[in-house]
Amino acid sequence: MERGLRVAPATADQVAELADVAARTFPLACPPSVGPDDVAAFIAENLSRERFADYLADPDRAVLTAVADGRILGYAMMIRGLPDDPDVASAVTATPTVELSKMYVLPEVHGGGVAAALMSAALQHAQTLGAASVWLGVNQRNERAQRFYAKHGFTVAGTKTFRLGGHWEQDYVMVRSV
Repeated sequence: MERGLRVAPATADQVAELADVAARTFPLACPPSVGPDDVAAFIAENLSRERFADYLADPDRAVLTAVADGRILGYAMMIRGLPDDPDVASAVTATPTVELSKMYVLPEVHGGGVAAALMSAALQHAQTLGAASVWLGVNQRNERAQRFYAKHGFTVAGTKTFRLGGHWEQDYVMVRSV
C-alpha cells in the first residue's frame, strides 16, 4: 500500500490535476485497435478540466481521489442510477444502483494498493447512498481489469457497447451487491 494514501472526494482545486491523471491513464484501458486520434478526441471531450468541473458540480456524481505525498495517484467516478441503455438495464436488476463509471490509477503505482483503496471507498460511497448494487462496463479485451473487478466481487451480468471514436467497443457489464 502506498504510504500516506488517503482517498477522499475530489475538490475544485484538484480539477487540473484530475484532468492530467485522466489523460495519462485512460489510454491504458483502450484496446490496441483504438487509434491515438480517437483516444485524444475522447479525452478532449470527456476528461478535460471543464468536464471535471462539471462532474464535481453534478449532485448525482461523486469523484474520489487517491492522494499520497500531495499528488493524485488515481481516481474513481460514480454516477447514481442507470443510464438509458437497455443492455445495462437488463443486466442490472438490483436497484437502486450506482455506476462505477471511471477508475484509473497511474501506471507507476499499479500493484501498490491504490486501486483497492479506491474500490473500497467507492463501495462505501454506494452504501451511503443506499444502493443495492454497483455496476460497471469494462472492455471485453481488458482482462487485467476484469480480474481486478472479479477479485472485488463483481460478476459478468451482460454486455453493452461503448462508442470510442469511429467504432464501437464491446464491454462486459459487471455487477456486485453492496
